[in-house]
Amino acid sequence: MTASNTNNAHRNTIFVSDAQVIEQHSFSGDQHILRVAAPECAQYAVAGSFAHIRCDTDIPMRRPLSIMRANKTTGEVDFLYKVVGTGLRALSHARPGDTLNILGPIGNGFNPNKQHPRKLMIGGGVGMPPIVFLSEQLHQAGASLENSLVLLGSEVPFPFKQTTSAIAVQGIPDSTTDSMPELESIGAASRLASLQDYTGCYQGYVTDLAAEWLEALPPESLKEVEIFACGPEPMLKATAKVAAKFSLACQLCLEEFMACAVGGCAGCAVPVYSNEGMAMKRVCVDGPVFEAHAIYPEL
Repeated sequence: MTASNTNNAHRNTIFVSDAQVIEQHSFSGDQHILRVAAPECAQYAVAGSFAHIRCDTDIPMRRPLSIMRANKTTGEVDFLYKVVGTGLRALSHARPGDTLNILGPIGNGFNPNKQHPRKLMIGGGVGMPPIVFLSEQLHQAGASLENSLVLLGSEVPFPFKQTTSAIAVQGIPDSTTDSMPELESIGAASRLASLQDYTGCYQGYVTDLAAEWLEALPPESLKEVEIFACGPEPMLKATAKVAAKFSLACQLCLEEFMACAVGGCAGCAVPVYSNEGMAMKRVCVDGPVFEAHAIYPEL
């Protein structure tokens, strides 16, 4: 069934479904990648959208999780999450064959501009899933990723096996060699950043690495760049500062606490600025993706 609202056309594609767990893998730092069978959610999911998941029948409040991958052919949907609290702890115990009630996909996703063929995609922590999804979505749409770059940051071990990148990237320190193999396989150059001295990673903030890459681009190439980011609020603000410094278009996927996740409670509302002034917008259905200048007009 669908949750519909004539004032929000995209909400006509929010589905409630009992999704069967296909597999779940655990990684260091209490991180987990969950794969479920949810054909309707997979059909309409876009990079930046999320699902609201009932983690356990004894826990009434759902948890919002960003979608990392959606396969329209198989109907499978992947989520990456880090355990925080009792709800996600319960979810981490889900096993193949279990059933989870899922509400999704929810929200407006990233909107890439074809006039900016160079994509700089930045993901931090559990903000990595929308960035991985966006990279694969662009690839599946036939867009060239040859001149684009994905930067991922984490302060716990990355939830995948790091590999030395085979794709050379100018403007990146020689010591910053490691990448995400799933991105490499689709021709997307990626690099990793952390403050934890992980081998092959940039030793610093992922946004500082982004600035170094942008600084190295010639002016004509810099004009072609568009930035996309998802992660904790300090990282998003730092990304917006980088975008403002280089006068680049930038879209941010916000992370926010949510109760209903379908616009009813307005508990996730944030101030969004435009030429008409400030208005409170709901991250769940008005976002979660917004233009950076609308969230940080002071930059």
